[in-house]
Amino acid sequence: MGSDLITTAETATRQALSGLAGPPDLVCFFICGDDPDEVSRAGLRVMKMAPDSAVIGCSATGVIGDGQGVEISPAVSVWAATLDGARLTTFALDTLRTDDRFVVVGLPERSSDDHAAILFVDPYSFPTEGFVERSQEVLGDLPLIGGLANAIQGRGAVRLFADGEVHTEGAVGVLLSGPVNISTVVSQGCRPIGPTMAVTAVEDNLLLELAGQPALARLEEIVSALDEDDRDLVASGLQIGVAMNEYAERHERGDFLIRGVLGIDPEREAVAIGDVVEIGRTVRFQVRDAATADEDLYELLDAHREEFGRVDGALLFSCNGRGSAMFGSADHDAVAVRDTLGPISVAGFFAAGEVGPVAGQNHVHGFTASVLVFSTHPGADHTYDQ
Repeated sequence: MGSDLITTAETATRQALSGLAGPPDLVCFFICGDDPDEVSRAGLRVMKMAPDSAVIGCSATGVIGDGQGVEISPAVSVWAATLDGARLTTFALDTLRTDDRFVVVGLPERSSDDHAAILFVDPYSFPTEGFVERSQEVLGDLPLIGGLANAIQGRGAVRLFADGEVHTEGAVGVLLSGPVNISTVVSQGCRPIGPTMAVTAVEDNLLLELAGQPALARLEEIVSALDEDDRDLVASGLQIGVAMNEYAERHERGDFLIRGVLGIDPEREAVAIGDVVEIGRTVRFQVRDAATADEDLYELLDAHREEFGRVDGALLFSCNGRGSAMFGSADHDAVAVRDTLGPISVAGFFAAGEVGPVAGQNHVHGFTASVLVFSTHPGADHTYDQ
């Protein structure tokens, strides 16, 4: 942190590189600043200090690093790693308009040993939702993880960085391939209320019937059975979960893709949601608060540690609606990662939307913490710092 963003960027980069056992293979950085031109200069400085590395970065309204978060204040976070033997392919995406659609160009060629891609997006110029939701058609089962960049000044001030160049639109990223151990954790931070129900009538994003009854009547029945605290949560922002595995015997927290409830249509007794679901899909209403989001993140990270063991570093993309707005502290998600996965190198930014896989499918989320976890590959000497 500091008033001179370029000096801050130099200091942060120097600290990140000094903790490595050798030259960095991958450098990710995040910049929050008042002046987009200064943000550009700071980003160029970071990239020049790691000329032989795969380097990507973005502007943000807040950054995460060294176990803490900084919101709406000038700050720079730099994360670097040596990934012995890994193959890293940076890319910049743009869109071309054809007669009836947008075409995304710039995607790297796929290989059989690709593991994941980190993605930073300008949400004002890039069709993020459509690209991510349809990514399986082009990228197969490749996980995408990252976030929608932003800037204190908003539209027009977003800056993306990739291998020495500054981009004012589109998306940038890096494809991670070869002998590198990576995994993802996506915490949507919701708790189910009421029963699971099949969608039995729908029109576009309007749920008309749930389990054979008017959707609004089903919702009112569920809300009437809640205690006062949960009713307050419903009033402050009701969510709905779409089950990702229709064949599961039970659908509990973490088994759903979370989408917002946008409103109701009393005349049609319908509920409008932020997605389009098909007849026959299983859904369950959800609520979100700080306690639930905290519990969900810790449980998922604990489960990850038990499954994967030792962790060496992580990139964290946390919604800008979390942090101090939800938890009263900008440090919450960074602290949670270190509490559960150990005193590792963690860096990232507060995003205007998060990208991450749920049940093997990539999605754009809100109020989510998306984490890309790096673990040491057997026989390799990987180091990480920030």
